[in-house]
Amino acid sequence: MQYQTRKKAIVLLADGTIFEGKSIGIEGSSTGEICFNTGMTGYQEIFTDSSYYGQLMVATNAHIGNYGVNNDEIESEGIKISGLICRNFSFNYSRPNAEGSLKDWFKKHNLIAISDVDTRALVTYIRENGAMNAIISTEVNNIEGLKKKLAEVPNMDGLELASKVSTKKPYFIGNENATYKISALDIGIKKNILRHLAERDAYIKVFPYNSSFEDLNGFNPDGYFLSNGPGDPEPLIEAQQVAKEIIKRNLPLFGICLGHQVIALANNISTYKMHHGHRGINHPVKNLITGKGEITSQNHGFAINREETEKHPNIEITHVHLNDATIAGIQIKDKKCFSVQYHPEASPGPHDAEYLFDQFFEMIKMKN
Repeated sequence: MQYQTRKKAIVLLADGTIFEGKSIGIEGSSTGEICFNTGMTGYQEIFTDSSYYGQLMVATNAHIGNYGVNNDEIESEGIKISGLICRNFSFNYSRPNAEGSLKDWFKKHNLIAISDVDTRALVTYIRENGAMNAIISTEVNNIEGLKKKLAEVPNMDGLELASKVSTKKPYFIGNENATYKISALDIGIKKNILRHLAERDAYIKVFPYNSSFEDLNGFNPDGYFLSNGPGDPEPLIEAQQVAKEIIKRNLPLFGICLGHQVIALANNISTYKMHHGHRGINHPVKNLITGKGEITSQNHGFAINREETEKHPNIEITHVHLNDATIAGIQIKDKKCFSVQYHPEASPGPHDAEYLFDQFFEMIKMKN
């Protein structure tokens, strides 16, 4: 059987800890910051989410690959994770509308993946010791060489990655005769976010990460959107300036995840790298405006400073994460601007927070 002939592979963490596993059949090594996602479905959307660029993904769900792949379930062009670590890798799949196996898809994109890892122990280790850089490799007899390679990998703290995943030139989504026009700044945008905007009768122009306010405003939009994305938000000075200009003019602005952090930085609220981040599709959030709870899809390793936000005279906290009380949403008083630290498009995940897109368009309707 296939699993009996597979080569050994390892996960080597930056602190020297090693977890053993087996290669799925694609040899080599890959580096990145190790993180984990607790979702039980939606692996293809996770692997193509630009917010995961440069990260080694540990899947906590026991089976990965069992329903194959489908091109309708990608969130960007190509795979964005740098490697996969899982417990059981399914070489066979059993979904009627699958277009192929996960292994073949990985081979097409030359993605290193290892299985048969004690992912429960690995995730527990990350929870206790924090996110760190790691390397996965089939070169199990070259530990010292792997350590040298791993030492050269930059830390996520301070790392600008939006330029690695953003579009190189503007493009359009939706019906050009739609009622509303939206300028979206792509700092790692997901396709399902664009679908949600287009479904609400919007024509969207997507701009590269380093576009200016004048670029976005030249589309004469009814509203502005700052997307999700990877890396540290602090180096995104141009995006912060765009947010400042939109807010200063009191134009409708909605930010998600990295866009949320950029909006906070534009209001002189600092961000920080979390111990191990929030990544999964069952994170509990409380809406402080309505008092209702939401189960949300989340994917972030940075957050905004709560103390500074609470002291800010023009910022209202609208959502909090119920596991650790981190800020999950804000709005600017007397301005048409709000943002959330999670993914209301929920791809994958629950649909509890889809109302935020409707809230954005209600805000647009009131702009005059």
